[in-house]
Amino acid sequence: MRRRPLALVCVTASLVSACGMLPHEHPRKTVTVWLMKDSASEGFLRRFTAGFERTHKDLRLDIRVQEWTGIVDKVRKALRDDSGNGPDVIEVGNTQVPLYADGGRLADLTLESMRDWGQDTWLPGLAEPGKDGNKQYGIPWYAANRVVVYRKDLFEAAGISRPPKTREEWLTDTGRLNTGGNQGIYLAGQDWYTLSGFIWDEGGDLAQQRDYRWKGALDTPAALRGMEFYRRLQSLGRGPVDADEEHPPQAGVFAGGKVAQIVAVPGLARSIVEQNPDLKGKLGFFPVPGKTAARPGTVFTGGSDLVVPQNTRDQFAATAVVGALTGARWDTELARTMNYVPNRTTLARAVAGEEGVAAMAAGAAHGRATPGTPQWADVEADNPIKGYMTRVIEGADPATEARRASARITRDLAPDV
Repeated sequence: MRRRPLALVCVTASLVSACGMLPHEHPRKTVTVWLMKDSASEGFLRRFTAGFERTHKDLRLDIRVQEWTGIVDKVRKALRDDSGNGPDVIEVGNTQVPLYADGGRLADLTLESMRDWGQDTWLPGLAEPGKDGNKQYGIPWYAANRVVVYRKDLFEAAGISRPPKTREEWLTDTGRLNTGGNQGIYLAGQDWYTLSGFIWDEGGDLAQQRDYRWKGALDTPAALRGMEFYRRLQSLGRGPVDADEEHPPQAGVFAGGKVAQIVAVPGLARSIVEQNPDLKGKLGFFPVPGKTAARPGTVFTGGSDLVVPQNTRDQFAATAVVGALTGARWDTELARTMNYVPNRTTLARAVAGEEGVAAMAAGAAHGRATPGTPQWADVEADNPIKGYMTRVIEGADPATEARRASARITRDLAPDV
């Protein structure tokens, strides 16, 4: 979802109507909105700008599209700037909200969330990272998550008539697919986002907060069960044990024609077909299976939230923009335009006609995000979970390695202790 060359694009009323004011027209207040590159198409932004300004006669939108590279420092600087020239609404990655909420730099949007914006229907993987205690700072906008991308022809050749619904069915089917030179699944040894879902399904977590302190939790029985399932699944293919899904890029491996399944966002299918046109029409999608057929597995949910800086010039106007962008009408249109998962479980039907997005939406209903602490970025900077996974897959004692990795996570989450 991070594409296109560096550019600062302003989407204003001038794109949808002639510049200038009519005689006797009162000047509009300008609301400056920072959105990230490729989160929304230019066509969507034009339509939203026109619709919003038509229903908010006193407001004018100045939407500025930002690059992801260097955005953390840029947002932090804007949150500290009291000149009145900063953004009034900012799109941030859902797991970035704790970074910006720390220090009281974001507006508390709890009241609007509960009263006006349908907080109880939001996707948990977007809503939970947007909270700090009982206060809601990040408002869910859109989501994307991993599904299983599979070869329909290889499933048919193996006599598998429908995608698996449970983990045990998944293992059985993957074993049947792991024949004749084909890999039943290509799963890199360090795909820790996929592992996270299995841990959450077991009732575990990557880290837990106790007595106001965060501690690594890979050594709990639940987390160890998640790792054991990952080990079993990974063994049914030839994914590298000491690398993640980007080394080498798994789209290229899948395009090689000898892989039956990968765990990835549906959009990766486009790259696969570009690299191997013979696979056009042969790819399908299903949600990551759960422990039982009653519900899909838990998955890591990526995506974006919208936040309002505490130093906004007009919080009322800013919240009007947030409410419109995240409301049912425009959130549904964004999801259909960009193949995203809408921000609410009640809007999943809006993308039911697109197989890959529908599979994402089914998983997103049970999605999660990384631990909600600003220090989690320090864990990912030199991620001990990856090395832990490799050592376990290579045969090391899981409990011992989990304790070691959990201790590293605890140190990273409390560097001043």
